[in-house]
Amino acid sequence: MSLALITGASRGIGREITLALAAAGHHVIAVSRNPTPETNSKITTIACDISDINAVTKLQADVAAQHGPVHILVNAAGVFGPIALIKDSDPHAWVETIMIDTIAAYYTSRAFLPAMLENKWGRVINVSSAAALHQPGKLNSAYATAKVALNQFTRHLAAEISGSGVTANVIHPGDVRTEMWADIKAKADALGADGADYKAWVDWVEETGGDAPTKAADLILKLVSDESADTNGLFCWIEDPLQAPIPSWDKPKDSRPWL
Repeated sequence: MSLALITGASRGIGREITLALAAAGHHVIAVSRNPTPETNSKITTIACDISDINAVTKLQADVAAQHGPVHILVNAAGVFGPIALIKDSDPHAWVETIMIDTIAAYYTSRAFLPAMLENKWGRVINVSSAAALHQPGKLNSAYATAKVALNQFTRHLAAEISGSGVTANVIHPGDVRTEMWADIKAKADALGADGADYKAWVDWVEETGGDAPTKAADLILKLVSDESADTNGLFCWIEDPLQAPIPSWDKPKDSRPWL
């Protein structure tokens, strides 16, 4: 089976994806800043700060030397970042959100893509969010901007590798009760009346139970299968999501007047 590398693999959706790929027979490199002890023989944990280009370069070299080329890359690491007006936001937390949610996916894709292209097979799957498709609003500029940028980066990547046997796509993993959900809940509560919109979302997820994180894992398994060989550059939704799918982007028509 293939060698998969998952970032943000120690918790939440990243953990579910890691377990699903391992159960399907793949050897999984589970990357996180603070790995937890692992008993599954199909999973190898590695500590890495993926927002550091030097750390990612070393990660690629170490994985290649010890395990061989990576065939499946899932960028699941993410933070929600500050819930604040831009003028009031913490610039360090704002930039950190972009670094982890967007730039890190560039670092890892750049590092692991060459071996996929050489092997003429590979899957790059970036965990995005429906937040990138909603009408812009107050307070979540860091997270939404990061996910919009992640979407566009993935589309550029997909265009570059089209026809190579390697694909790149983004997914919306659903509205899930993860550590990020709990972080948003705490921040919304602290904002009082100003956090009412986020409190409503938090309550909705709590009341409905949210989407099962296994839905995201099932979507990943579908995207790495042969049936998805022609799926490239798309925004992919889980099966039967609580939040009905909304439009992302159509296949573009080239309208540049200079061509």
